[in-house]
Amino acid sequence: MRTATKTRTTAETDIELALNLDVQEEATISTGVGFLDHMLTLFAKHSRITLHVKADGDTYVDAHHTVEDIGITLGLCLKESLGDKAGINRYGSAYVPMDESLGFAALDLSGRSYLVFDAELTNPKLGDFDTELVEEFFQAVAFNAEMNLHIRVLYGKNTHHKIEALFKAFGRALREAITTNPEINGVNSTKGVL
Repeated sequence: MRTATKTRTTAETDIELALNLDVQEEATISTGVGFLDHMLTLFAKHSRITLHVKADGDTYVDAHHTVEDIGITLGLCLKESLGDKAGINRYGSAYVPMDESLGFAALDLSGRSYLVFDAELTNPKLGDFDTELVEEFFQAVAFNAEMNLHIRVLYGKNTHHKIEALFKAFGRALREAITTNPEINGVNSTKGVL
């Protein structure tokens, strides 16, 4: 089974995260940031993984440290659970509509960290969630998972819908990339390593 569990403790946050890439069970998410709980639950459902997250952070300051540190921990767990990446598709992409919005994600589990984030999030806040933290989250995941991630809102009006489309698209693209393919011997690279 491709699993990982990590605890990340800093002066600002205490994160516990566990995932299983091969079994889908109901996600348990408790971050202290309600909007992020909702997005992570959607991500887990659409990537068809088991995801458990418990976070205690200095949300009395704002949600930045908590959101970023969860992204870091998720990225590290993804990297660990994939091991040498033998037999996986490596690449994944998905378009996901959410009402009037359309989100897109494409990724490569290449071992090279990069994020392209192209989303105009016109509402600076959803409730008490700063929407600029969406990019911070995806950057933390991409750099710590060592993935190349391109994420984009093609169009839309409602900021909640745009962000939801991105998290769902990311989940679906990740599922495609981590799926083992019997036609792939070793890793899907001419270099022989990812």
